[in-house]
Amino acid sequence: MRARTLMQTFAAMALCVSCGGSGGYGGSSSSTPTTPSPSGATNVITITITGVKGALSFSPNPAQCATGQTVVWKNADSVTHRVEIDDLGVNTGDIAPGATSQPMSLANVSKGYHCSLHPQMVGALNGAATPSPSDGPACGPYGC
Repeated sequence: MRARTLMQTFAAMALCVSCGGSGGYGGSSSSTPTTPSPSGATNVITITITGVKGALSFSPNPAQCATGQTVVWKNADSVTHRVEIDDLGVNTGDIAPGATSQPMSLANVSKGYHCSLHPQMVGALNGAATPSPSDGPACGPYGC
């Protein structure tokens, strides 16, 4: 009986140590984060690849990208895509269904882009702060 009580006491102590106390875990007011957050995560623009739909293949289109922002393409389609910006030599490489491209620093770029596997898929980046309705999208040689 005494051994059982002692065992329960140790189990309770172990639970208390793992769930609270010092060291930045649960309930403590430590200023040290328990998991690092990726730097610049709030400055990432995600462009979703929605399918082979011409100018409606990417969302948003055009995408606004300002100073300090990076761009990623997320493939929400069921086939592989590869985004290119010919004028800049940018190529995401193959983006499998459900995958996301590596972040690319394309701040203040106003260029058209396309899927090299499906050339009818076109989109644009607009580095301007906010275009006026009369400016239209920043389209490249592949249209919008």
